[in-house]
Formats: sequence, structure tokens, C-alpha cells
Amino acid sequence: MSFEKKYQLLSYTRQPAGLYEEKLAYSMHLAVSMNEGDFIPLHHNTGVLYVKAAEQENRTLKAKCLANPYIFKLGGEGYGVVAVRVEADGQADESSKSQVMLFTTKDFLEYTEWAPLDLKTGGYVRHVACTYLPVEERYCLQWCDVANRRYQAYVSELGREEICPEPAASFTSEVVATTIEGARPVNVLDIPDHVAEKLLERLMVPYNTGVTLPDEITVSFRQELDAVQAAFHYSDGTTVNKPVTWEADGIRWDTAGQYAIAGEVNQPSFYFPVSINRADPCIFKWQGYYYFIATNDADNNSSISVRRGETIQQLATAAEYEILNTKMYPHMVQFLWAPEFHQVDGELYIFLASSPEGFGQIRCHVMKLKPGGDIRNKEDWEKPEPVLKSSGQVLSDIGLTLDMTTVYIRERYYAVWAQRDLKPVDLGSWIYIAEINKKAPWKLISDPVLLSKPDYSWANNHTFVDEGPYPLFAGDTLYITFSSALVDYTYCVGYLSIRQDADLLDAANWTKGNYPLLTAFSVPGEYGPGHNAYVEDDSGMVWNTYHARPGKDGPRSTGIRRVHFHKDGFPVLDMTEDKDIDRSHRKLSLTVKVKP
Repeated sequence: MSFEKKYQLLSYTRQPAGLYEEKLAYSMHLAVSMNEGDFIPLHHNTGVLYVKAAEQENRTLKAKCLANPYIFKLGGEGYGVVAVRVEADGQADESSKSQVMLFTTKDFLEYTEWAPLDLKTGGYVRHVACTYLPVEERYCLQWCDVANRRYQAYVSELGREEICPEPAASFTSEVVATTIEGARPVNVLDIPDHVAEKLLERLMVPYNTGVTLPDEITVSFRQELDAVQAAFHYSDGTTVNKPVTWEADGIRWDTAGQYAIAGEVNQPSFYFPVSINRADPCIFKWQGYYYFIATNDADNNSSISVRRGETIQQLATAAEYEILNTKMYPHMVQFLWAPEFHQVDGELYIFLASSPEGFGQIRCHVMKLKPGGDIRNKEDWEKPEPVLKSSGQVLSDIGLTLDMTTVYIRERYYAVWAQRDLKPVDLGSWIYIAEINKKAPWKLISDPVLLSKPDYSWANNHTFVDEGPYPLFAGDTLYITFSSALVDYTYCVGYLSIRQDADLLDAANWTKGNYPLLTAFSVPGEYGPGHNAYVEDDSGMVWNTYHARPGKDGPRSTGIRRVHFHKDGFPVLDMTEDKDIDRSHRKLSLTVKVKP
């Protein structure tokens, strides 16, 4: 007997505790319940809606957070959130006195932040609620201030007309029971199946639910058997074909016959940490080999080495070959940071950062492999060139630049990097993009365009930083993942996205995700994950290389994990191997008929 599902969505904040500090806890969290069952926290019980920081007159940012986010149905399509903006520690925000924040969304995954609503009552708001009245075709706003004075107002269009408050008889907060760790419930909203299922798909980690193979196959050659892959199915409705290593030694290929054979899914295993004291890792395939390069924390960032392997898995134990150190060039004597391999117009380059004198002089550089050169031989690399603006001047003379990556799209090459202006004031690290000269990729041929600054509180936790951008292509979308916050256990990964047919130099074409994709709460035992890079292997699987800490105060160390993609192409960075391949599905069997 079937019955109709009934989904409810819970909005809540959390009690700050331990690693889950104020800047994270004071954000909107979501949980889903089906048929009045227990609420399931989404996104590892971490926030999915944050308010932007306030930009001050000197362009610095002042972090802000949210309290009491109330979710409601809009009069048309979509949903709304009204909430109180507070300081980063949860205390009352002087600049938000008598105001509340308004957000709109179609699916609770992407949000539009509107200008604050001025409630015209003068006091600090404590709680706010909003309800659409379909018969009257208007919204009813209700709120109470810190003195427990209660008000209400009616408007036809939120954010588009002046609010005229009047005293209200009461303001009753919903009482919601939940066992979610640290939850401070705000309210519950009924939502349709398609909204709930999309939230569960996107904000829960998919897991392997089954595997299918043909009942039997007829082959004539070993190569035909090797081409048979297993279809792995996942809880988000996706299927991934994976290669299998078949045990075929007993098959006689010159004689007709039928065989029952065993096999094992052929996907490498990587246990974190893959390499201790190696941060900002990057893997690149070049002329039949995979190469690994990273920041060397073991020698205080004084050298850069590479590893080579025929497979990605071999890189974990491959020998290292030093190709650069801080004694080789007078303009690169400190901070050899974040090296990345990039192919530009058929030539191989390493993009990295270094300094001739101190932190404030760190600059992006580009080093070219000589024609026919061996990547592992330091003599086969040309002298690194500092990155220059189109004017010929150094990329930034008022701060530092670092973490430069490249994007190739529609016959054009772009650089994306992090820049931290220190004069006249320290602005924190922001992310920029510009087109580069494909024959001399250390030269910009367009003006820099700002893509992101650390305006969400997960991005300015302990410090104001957006850095480490790297491209990831999925379907018709280009994603740029980047890392934020201090490079400690609070380090995390956010993202930008854009359609591949859009103008990359128009900032309006980019969408910035409101919540981080990876945090210290995503994978147990991995603290401060970030600085991602991606590589596709010979079977078409995409692998994420990143660093994290094996312990809150552990050394930055390399991790490698497969990137999963939802049906809509959105990347999943927190699917661990046990969810990727269920243990019961690793060993497989197949009936094979041989037809010589």
C-alpha cells in the first residue's frame, strides 16, 4: 500500500561549541523530515545560508552573522528567509538596528540577498516572522524587539515598499522538538517532494546502493572482456561506470566454452594522508605520465620537488626530484608556494609564488619547461618570470599575489589568482581573473576582474581569505573552487560557477555559492581541507587532490579522493571511499561465453 510523502523543512541555528565557533553557528541550517519522522540535518549539520560582511569606507570587511532565520513560502514561486543580522559573535549589530535581512530562493540551495528591510521601530530586533496571506495577496511581517515589544506590518511586495508598523497583540515562536546536536530551532515549513528530494540529493553525501553487470557476455578476445565495466548506482540517482580487473587466466580463447569468472572493481584506494607535510598538491598528466607537485612544508617552503608515476596511485610512494630551491634565483629566496602544472598553447609551465624579501613581496611567477626537457631535471626549466599586468608593471605593487591557476576555454587562456592588497590597509585575500598571452602566459592582456572576496563568515573565520582557485569543468558549467579562512582547522572550500558560453571577464555572469563544499566537519579526521586541484585519469574519473590536517593541529598533508557528480553536474567533494564503493560490491562475478 502506497501513501503520499509529506516533507517538512526545519530552519535552525546552532549553539557554538568546540570547533563549531560563532561565525559558523550563527548561520541558517536546514533539516528535512518525512511523514513527521525525525529531522535529518543537512550538509553535515553545518550552515547553508550566511549573510555577507559589511564593506566599510576603506574597503575592509566587517564580518556579520545571522540569528533566528525564519523560512516561508513566497506569494509566487520560491521561498523567502527573514533573519536578524548580528555581529560575528552573535551580539546585537548597531548597523542593523530596527532592520532585518531578506533572502529569496527557489530551492534553498542558492539565495539572493536583498537590502535590509527597515522596520521603522527603532529598537534591536530579536525575532522576526513572515507569512504570505493568499486571500489578501500580501505578506504579514511580525517581530519583537529586545524589550519584548511586539509589532506587525503588511506589505504587498517585500523589499519594494515602505513598512508601516503597528503594535501586535502577540508574537509566538514555534516550539520544535529535535535531537539534532546543538540545534536552536526557529520554524518548520511544509515543502513539496521535488524541493525536499533535491535538498537531500545535494546536501547529503551520496552512497553506493548497488551494482549491475550483464547476465552474461559473449566475447572472442581478452580485450573485449577487459572493456566490460560495472555500473555503480548511487543514492542520488546517478550511475558511474567503473573498470573491472577480471580473473581470466583459466579462459581458453581458442575454444568455444562458458566460464564463471570473478573480478574486482579497478579503482585505486587512497588513505589519508597520502603524503605528510605536502600542501597545495597538484597532479598533472604529461606525455603518458602523471606528475605530482606540492608546497614542501617539511623544509619551510624552501624547495619544490616533483614525483612521476605511470598511475596516480604510484605517486604516493614515487621518488622525489628537486627542481627549484630558494638559492637558485635572487628574486625567489623565500616562500616557494603552491606550484601548479599548466599546459598553455602546447607548452608546459609551472605557476607558483615566491618572494625576494618578506611576506609582503610574495609574487606570482611562471616557469617554462625547455623544449624536450625532462620535468624531473631542474636544468630543463627556464628562469621563472614574474607575472605582469598588461601595462608591463608587476601584478601588484601594494601587496602580494599567489595561487595562480589557468583556465582554457573557447581558444582563450585566463589566469585566476589570489591577491592581498596591504596598502593603504590590509583588505584580506580576494580572487581575480584576467586573460593571458598564450605565448607568454606570465603577461596579462586584460585588466583584472574581481570574482570573490571573503564576505561570508565561513570565509573570514580567523582571517579574511579567499585563495587557491582551480577550475573544474562539468557539463556546460565551469566551476572554480577556492579555499577560505585561516590555513588552520577552519580552512574550507567554496565555489564559483559560470556557464561555459558566458564571458568570463564579466563578474555579473558568475554565481558564488553561499556555503562551503568542504569543511573540517565533512570527513572525520580531516581538519582544514582545502587548496584543491583536479586531474582526470585514463578511465575518465576525476580526482580531487587537496591538503588537510590529520588532527586539529596536525601538519598539512595531501589527500586524494574521487570527485562525484550529481545528475545536474554539481560536484561532490566529500564522498569517501566507503560510500563510493560499498564493500559488498567490490568483488564481482560474470558469466563469459567464448566464441573463437
